[in-house]
Formats: sequence, C-alpha cells, structure tokens
Amino acid sequence: MRARELAEEFPHVRASDSALVAARAMAEAGRPGIVVLDDDGRPRTVLPGSQVLRFVIPRYVQEDPALCRVYDEKTADELFGRLRDQQVKDLLPDRKDHDEIPVVDPDATSIEVAAVMARMRSPIAVVADKERVIGVITVSRLLRLLLPDE
Repeated sequence: MRARELAEEFPHVRASDSALVAARAMAEAGRPGIVVLDDDGRPRTVLPGSQVLRFVIPRYVQEDPALCRVYDEKTADELFGRLRDQQVKDLLPDRKDHDEIPVVDPDATSIEVAAVMARMRSPIAVVADKERVIGVITVSRLLRLLLPDE
C-alpha cells in the first residue's frame, strides 16, 4: 500500500498561528501532535503535544512531579491560559532539534514509511508532494496494516 492511500487528514497550523488554537485543534482531533507549515504551505515540523505540555508546565514541576499537588484547578487553568498569548513558533523546540522532519513521498511504500518513522522515532509521518501536504500516517494506522492476523 502506498503512503497516499494510508494518509489521513491531520490538523495543521502555521508557526505564526495562536498556540491555543493549535493545542485545541490537536485535542479536538484526538491527535498526538500537529503539523506546522511554512509560509509556502510545506511541512516545517511537527509540534507534539508533549512539547505543548513542556511549555506550559514549569520546569521545576517537571523535575519534581510531587510539586503538582500544590496546583489547584484554577492555577492549572492559568498555566494553560498562557497559550493564549503565544504563537506556535514560541512552543517549538530549538531549530537544531527539529531540522529533519518525518516527510514521505505519496508513492512511498508502507515499509518506507515505517523506516522513516523508526529512524526518526516519530509516531507520525507527513505525506507531502512538492505542492502540498496530503495527510499524515500515524503509527497506529501503519501497525494495523502491517501486523499479521492472529
């Protein structure tokens, strides 16, 4: 099966879009991340949900999870409310950490897609041709196709 046949719609945003809108799109679509496009509509990177959490949760709390217990719901709402004043580009990791992204050609085979995902340790692969993003293949969709029947 070719990548174009496996590709599913996936939320995407631009780096200048609101971080809150991006996080909501990710959550509402039930996806582990969101594709970030450049100004030409080409895939720039993937913003994983874990990176959104890294931005919102203070570093000292990440390092000592016991501190989470001191946060009440109102404070948690305030933490996540910080996304309102940020753009997607503010949440992205350093450029050196995402120079290469998991993009595959629409004609890539399922094994080619799996190899890219494995090499990049990515739960998704963006399917794109020279002009546009066609969709995304998730690891769960790929595994459903590749795993043998019981």
